[in-house]
Amino acid sequence: MAPLTLPLAPVQSGSPYPLGATYDGDGTNFAVFSANAAKMEICFFDPTGRHEVARVPLPHCTNEIWHGYVPGAHPGTLYGFRAYGPYQPESGHRFNPNKLLLDPYARRLHGNVRWTDSLYGYRINSPRMDLSFDHRDSAPAMPKCVVTESTFNWHGDAHPRVPWEKTVIYETHVRGLTMRLDKVPENERGTFAGLANPWVIDYLSRLGVTAVELLPVHAILHDRRLVNHGLVNYWGYNTLSFFTPEPRYLASGSADEMRRAVRQLHAAGIEVILDVVYNHTCEESELGPTLCFRGLDNASYYRLNRDYPRHHINDTGCGNTVNMTHPRVLQMVMDSLRYWVQEFHVDGFRFDLGVTLGRESYGFDPSAGFFDALLQDPVLARVKLISEPWDVGPGGYQVGNHPPGIAEWNDRFRDDVRRFWRGDSGMRGSVASRLMGSADLFNHRRRRSWSSVNFVTAHDGFTLQDLVSYDRKHNEANLEDNRDGTDENRSSNWGVEGPAPDPEIRSTRERVKRAMLMTLLLSHGTPMMLGGDEMGRTQGGNNNPYCQDSEISWFDWSLIETEEGRILLDFTRRCIAARRTVPRLRSTRFLAANLRTLHRIPEISWFDETGTEMTQERWNFIEGRLLALRRIGQELRAGKLSASLLLLNASSKDREFILPKPHLPWQVALDAANPATDCDRTPAEGRLNVAAHSAVLLVTDNVII
Repeated sequence: MAPLTLPLAPVQSGSPYPLGATYDGDGTNFAVFSANAAKMEICFFDPTGRHEVARVPLPHCTNEIWHGYVPGAHPGTLYGFRAYGPYQPESGHRFNPNKLLLDPYARRLHGNVRWTDSLYGYRINSPRMDLSFDHRDSAPAMPKCVVTESTFNWHGDAHPRVPWEKTVIYETHVRGLTMRLDKVPENERGTFAGLANPWVIDYLSRLGVTAVELLPVHAILHDRRLVNHGLVNYWGYNTLSFFTPEPRYLASGSADEMRRAVRQLHAAGIEVILDVVYNHTCEESELGPTLCFRGLDNASYYRLNRDYPRHHINDTGCGNTVNMTHPRVLQMVMDSLRYWVQEFHVDGFRFDLGVTLGRESYGFDPSAGFFDALLQDPVLARVKLISEPWDVGPGGYQVGNHPPGIAEWNDRFRDDVRRFWRGDSGMRGSVASRLMGSADLFNHRRRRSWSSVNFVTAHDGFTLQDLVSYDRKHNEANLEDNRDGTDENRSSNWGVEGPAPDPEIRSTRERVKRAMLMTLLLSHGTPMMLGGDEMGRTQGGNNNPYCQDSEISWFDWSLIETEEGRILLDFTRRCIAARRTVPRLRSTRFLAANLRTLHRIPEISWFDETGTEMTQERWNFIEGRLLALRRIGQELRAGKLSASLLLLNASSKDREFILPKPHLPWQVALDAANPATDCDRTPAEGRLNVAAHSAVLLVTDNVII
């Protein structure tokens, strides 16, 4: 059966719902929103996408949704829209029917954007800039939307539904994870097929992580500036289509490949969280291309300057801001989120620049329409929801201020932990707060301790290896004269910039890495580790490799064959295992020193190296770099306790800790300075030496006192 029956049968009125292209076995219903268009046409193309073969108007508009039913339009049909209306940039309207437009609800794209000046609604070199009008047809340079039909069989699949308090997140990139992995067939490297490879899933399972958080997998546009420099938008924070998987990540070309990857990960008990970008689109500022939303209804889809609607509000730093206060735009985002849950069975989302999504006309509001819609939705309220709680707009830093039910990236954890282990003064109180789930930020409105998503490293910034190897960024490969990326990394190279042949420097670096991993994985809250940190992955000091689809960003799997890599990998596994098995290393609630067990022992207590409980005076001692945290849990069986004692030494010298009373039969579970030590070592006479720049975890279980 041909995708499109020609000549076209008369277009019928169809239905305004659902939006997008919906196939029913005989034909396809097309529906697209535009409040300000005067006319909407649908264009059909031959199977190559090069030649337009038919163009018809959508015959009806109901409640600002243009719609029509086309008999004989079967799966595989290529199409796009052309919108007619006023071209009045000074009033916020930028209709130009010469520009082929993507369906915002397209499930698949054919071809790629080919950068030419015809993609712009105005004449690029005109002295009137975007007030001019371009008459060239952009269709030859545009990808085409594809009518699809999903027939994937999900039989036997089940969401792992890992409780928040047991969640350990592994942030990674679909492409970077397997591009250099010889265990994966060459044609599947860098794709969902590579992610689904049994060796990869077994590796993640043995590591102990419970969720993979994938950098954006929506179809993306590679910025013209980057393409002109031979680079790409590797991270993918430049969405072209909110309903379409990025074609480069599909070895087979079929979206079912992503579905199979999700099903395979689920079978191993691993959840899939998508990093999603709904705060802006790839159409940039008012001087950007016209590809979809700008041409369909610029004044509805984007937030415009109230006094000068020619200009976009740029709270995202990417040129435009999606107008989440418009009901149809909010509907599109909600439909997209539900689509990924219902059609791809994903288990959660991390919202890039989540503050932007919660902005009303007057600024950020935890009761914004987006949050209300999200948390009441019967599908979406059941999955994991994580916000990046900042943007670049006014009042854009909102860590701790999101509504209950939404977890947040906690950059305070990142910064305080980095500074503590760098040896900065006055950090004991701050790192103590971070260890206990950052109650100072999140303990309100009955929120749980898992609300704090803790991380030391993420895709944006240094890797763990680079954090201990570089004092400054080295982003020259990005071709921006090293101006991009943050200058404040809170890092230390411990003696020499970059790779160090000196064994003493290397030893210090390894201890600090392991100490930071212990701090991350043994803190309350939800730990998120950057993929590759467990083996010592480096980006050569590049702290902003957003445009590096190269060995700078790809995992170097040969590291796990080195001695340092093997030791670090095994140690990371043991940290995750300790979090999973030791009571009180994780909690659904915020623990407090004023809550006591049946034996009148506080459930958390803080001590210095003398075994003396911390006082306000001791907390205020800014040169203090040693700290002990005891956590005690009451067993249901009367008379039994389980406890852990975490010893931190961020000073430059080995120090002896006197263990606090009551004396318990402690056993060393983890030692950042002696990672290969068997876990049967016990402290002698209530004392234990902790190496410089290191940490030790002691545990005891089912103690009768």
